[in-house]
Amino acid sequence: MAEIMPHIRLSDSQAAPYALLPGDPARLDRIASHLTNVEQLAYNREYRSLKGFYHGVPVMAVSTGIGGASAAIAVEELSRIGVRGMIRIGSCGALKKGIRLGDLILVNGAVRDDGASSSYIDSRYPAIPDTGLLIACMESAKALGATAHVGIARSHDSFYIDEEEKICAYWSGKGVLGSDMETAAVFVTGGLRGVKTASILNTVVEFEEELAEQINSYTDGESAMMRGEQMEILAALEAFVRMDQSES
Repeated sequence: MAEIMPHIRLSDSQAAPYALLPGDPARLDRIASHLTNVEQLAYNREYRSLKGFYHGVPVMAVSTGIGGASAAIAVEELSRIGVRGMIRIGSCGALKKGIRLGDLILVNGAVRDDGASSSYIDSRYPAIPDTGLLIACMESAKALGATAHVGIARSHDSFYIDEEEKICAYWSGKGVLGSDMETAAVFVTGGLRGVKTASILNTVVEFEEELAEQINSYTDGESAMMRGEQMEILAALEAFVRMDQSES
């Protein structure tokens, strides 16, 4: 009998070679609309999963919830059942003026300002994506006509610390493009476990704008942010097709 992972509740018999890693479980419904032969797999805590095919390539989608700790668990358990390529598709706040709502940030390195990645290894270990998978994401985003920026993101553990505005201004001044909560953990865990990872972030807050106002508008299905979400889903799926072709 195949071993079932304790958190994602999946076994190697259910695995696909590639997995999308959204934070929000509800995002799986939007991912499923782009797949064929969709099979719902499991739903335990924040970890909802499904499997299907995109242009003939088998892919999974597994939600990770909020934060690096739960994202690292997903990477760990997916790697143990045989998934070898993973792309985080999440949301971020911009840290640079000129990055608009719905723009994508393709992360080429992450500031490890989180606890999860630090619990794995010394901070001198880099949080970086797989080069080939990042290039596949860049090529896919360009082919789709997405507005995409390539650069550094900062991963952190809370939106609500007292110094958050000051911290964001500091990292903005160092050339960091955006901030999320999971990318550093995904990169570090993937790197240590031999998994190819990448991260595509959809901008849902512009730099120096009101967080609550823009987050509340995220549910508007016609908004730029929702179009950005569709672009990041498609860019990630197309990147897996390119990865699969390069490995075949």
